[in-house]
Amino acid sequence: MITISLIEEIRRLINDEDSFETQVQKIFVAYHCVPIFDHSLEVAREAKALAKTYGEDAYGAFRAGLLHDIGGIIPNENRVSVATKLEIDLYEEEHTVPMIIHQKISKVIAKEIFHIEDQNVLTAIETHTTLHKKPSALDHIVFLADKLKWDQGGEPPYGDELRRAMQQSLEYGSFYFIDQLYHSPSLKIIHPWLRDAYERLKATNE
Repeated sequence: MITISLIEEIRRLINDEDSFETQVQKIFVAYHCVPIFDHSLEVAREAKALAKTYGEDAYGAFRAGLLHDIGGIIPNENRVSVATKLEIDLYEEEHTVPMIIHQKISKVIAKEIFHIEDQNVLTAIETHTTLHKKPSALDHIVFLADKLKWDQGGEPPYGDELRRAMQQSLEYGSFYFIDQLYHSPSLKIIHPWLRDAYERLKATNE
């Protein structure tokens, strides 16, 4: 099982001569998570394209997109214990649905392994599943890129409607997606950050 040695374990997998993309790929390959890398690369490219469209940081969007799911190298059943050892604060909802924790672990890896200090990029990584109360444009971009390039294969069934909503604004696109999710029977829990995002977006977009 991966423990607090995770950071040193990952560092040994990469070298400075490799490109950023190759470094990330090597990590996913080493942990037998190639499908997550494939998804992450699609999200990174989509995030970069969206950033260019909306006049935001394309370089930061690509890096955030490529790293957003790197916490997924930790098996779902180990995420609570790994997060605890990495001194990541967890909500009760994250103990109930540990899948969500991967976004917080991804932030730690981005900072400790890839030395990302840009808080906008780190926050976009950390909140790409849930958003949060005061999302930036980059937060919306990575959140939406992740939903447009979902990890289920093919195009998501909501893709066309989501893109139409995004034509109004990034905020409205995020509101459209979260509003659909909020009323879905598949939603097991409501994460506090998701609740904050929904309430804020609902107040400004309805």
